[in-house]
Amino acid sequence: MNIIDVGTSSPYPVIVGRGLIEETGDYIRHYFPHAETAAVITDDTVDGLYGEKAAESIGAAGLRTVKYVLPHGEASKTIETYAGILQFLAEEHITRTDMIVALGGGVVGDLAGFAAATYLRGIDFLQIPTTLLAQVDSSVGGKTAVDLPAGKNLAGAFYQPRLVLCDLDALDTLPAETFIDGCAEVIKYGILWDEDLFEHLYAAGQDFDREYTVSRCIEMKRDVVVEDEFDRGQRRLLNLGHTLAHAAEQLSYYRLTHGRAVAAGMAVMAGAAAHDKSCSEETKTRIVEILTRFGLPTDFECALASCDAKKDAGSAGEDTPAAFSPEAMYEVMLSDKKRKGSKISIVIPRAIGECEIRKMSLEEMKDFVMKAL
Repeated sequence: MNIIDVGTSSPYPVIVGRGLIEETGDYIRHYFPHAETAAVITDDTVDGLYGEKAAESIGAAGLRTVKYVLPHGEASKTIETYAGILQFLAEEHITRTDMIVALGGGVVGDLAGFAAATYLRGIDFLQIPTTLLAQVDSSVGGKTAVDLPAGKNLAGAFYQPRLVLCDLDALDTLPAETFIDGCAEVIKYGILWDEDLFEHLYAAGQDFDREYTVSRCIEMKRDVVVEDEFDRGQRRLLNLGHTLAHAAEQLSYYRLTHGRAVAAGMAVMAGAAAHDKSCSEETKTRIVEILTRFGLPTDFECALASCDAKKDAGSAGEDTPAAFSPEAMYEVMLSDKKRKGSKISIVIPRAIGECEIRKMSLEEMKDFVMKAL
């Protein structure tokens, strides 16, 4: 078991180990001593796997448990679902001394965290991320949000959890495709800051050391979040591949999964960086090779083809995703939250373990996107 302390304005520990979900109640009693009710927010997939186990543990610790179950998938990360959670909390008479348990992947964590940040102007919450992607990325750092029709994560708040439990046993029940999706974010950390981690991943493939890798990724995210909690400087490096990825996800009506979109985004950005001599051809090749080694796509058309062809129920209501043309991608990126006035920041890989943030005008970005795609 590893304990990683996150020293943000509201500090908290991240615990990485096995069997943690079964001990949820004990952790709540220790870290949330005043709570009388735990509101568990989860999705219909995770509920079937861990909902009862978590609820039994919480009940054994002497707390009342109530549960809100939402449909799985990005299509649920909407203002409407968020409003439904708030109404549920009010109807269950959740008070400021009670708490929320976010049990699930990134969608659940983002929704539950945003509800925690805003219900009664803020109540405590516990993150229990059950996917690899959520464990190494979205559960740590305090970013909470919902999507708008104009783009991903456009309504949200910075709000830190009180505790994060990363139960490695949950990774054993992930579908292979979901696990691979999370590997894109793991690889991202190696490209950003840690050549040794990159080489471990390159050599081991999907058989990488899970405790070491998850813990190392969280440590790196912890370091940059503590330095830049509110995303005004170096924390923006975490957006490697994400500017293009978010645009592609929206154009696909969220049929394209986040991890595969990020993988394609990193490969395309590496190609563009090699084209303008910001990185070497060798660096670009290494990035493309490791993504391929993990079964991840290196362009957006292949990324979409590798995802389930059936559109998530309740998504944008279109039958066919838009083409990933440079013009279409650019138009979507105009609503990206990383845009500030007439400037936008993108992340460029320079070498394995070294990346830079580059500010561009919108016209420069348009030209760059044309070259990248």
